[in-house]
Amino acid sequence: MKFAAIIPVFILSLTMPVQDARASEEFVVVVNPQNPTSKINKNELIDIYMGKRTAFPGGSKAFPLDFEMNSKLRTGFYQSLLGIPVARVNAYWSRIRFSGKVSPPMTHADLPSVLDYVANNTMAIAYIPKSAITDNVKVVYRLYE
Repeated sequence: MKFAAIIPVFILSLTMPVQDARASEEFVVVVNPQNPTSKINKNELIDIYMGKRTAFPGGSKAFPLDFEMNSKLRTGFYQSLLGIPVARVNAYWSRIRFSGKVSPPMTHADLPSVLDYVANNTMAIAYIPKSAITDNVKVVYRLYE
């Protein structure tokens, strides 16, 4: 009887670190201020980042940016957006990369390089921490609302 009562508590404790890590970082999705897109919805964002859509809602080409595989920002973003571990996202891209039909988002090593790329490319789209918003980017989606 005692063992049965401990199992739900143990299972709950396994999920808590993921929730805590996700709650500590608030992400926004940004584009270049000259990009005509002013708003994007969650499904459109998922489709862009999972390679199912290659254009913004208005039809112009989208160039999604990502952080390197072991980045904490990447892990937090995909957990927030999709609710799945980044390992599943990596496995997904490993499977479809070889189809040749779609490429994964371009990766960058750090936040300054992502911000610089978005500031200089009107069709770039990226996720960044809310705290990193500058005048050189335009927010089109907030993951924390």
